[in-house]
Amino acid sequence: MSHDSPFPGSTETTRLDGRVERGNRTRQLVLRRTVDIASVEGLEALSAGRLATELGLSKSGVFALFGSKQELQLATVREAGRIFAEQVIRPAEQVPPGIGRVWRLCESWLDYSRGRVFPGGCFFYGVIAEFDARSGPVHDAMVSAHRAWTTLMERTIDEARACGELLRDIDVPQLAFEIVALMEAANAASVLHDEETAYHRARAGIADRLRNTSEEGVSVPRGH
Repeated sequence: MSHDSPFPGSTETTRLDGRVERGNRTRQLVLRRTVDIASVEGLEALSAGRLATELGLSKSGVFALFGSKQELQLATVREAGRIFAEQVIRPAEQVPPGIGRVWRLCESWLDYSRGRVFPGGCFFYGVIAEFDARSGPVHDAMVSAHRAWTTLMERTIDEARACGELLRDIDVPQLAFEIVALMEAANAASVLHDEETAYHRARAGIADRLRNTSEEGVSVPRGH
């Protein structure tokens, strides 16, 4: 009786699937480390040799996963974006449109920075400063990430205006700019001084701006 598999090529497929799964696990392991390194030291600090040494992998194996340092950097930015979406954007999406969603988005961002999801604070704040005056694919990826975040904040504020909770004549991009500036200032001060006072000041500032731009009778968090 033959013991051959009834599915031609199934044994080879299983071996290939196993290698793919192991490769995916290794890739995820590497990226979890690269986002942490980059948030503190920048994307230029990433190298296959360093990652291989720190993670107990072969240098050639790490290089084979990405093919180039630039692709390693881009993959790191994408992974940071995935984590950011889980930590900041998803919680806000659970709140109905309005000032409550604006506030939840801001609180999620401040919690993400204060909780050191990335050890260097906000991943994008640091890496944007590293690549803002450069050109190339990594710079372009940071531009896209920054625009996406700004657009999300503006859209969330505009939804609150459309719901009748913010003044109809507010300058949405201006308010979004001010709120993001308060959050980024808090991140920078907290990382530099290793303290949390700046987060309390940012919360108070954001609450004040929302209070000053809300329609009469709309409840706005106090920010304390």
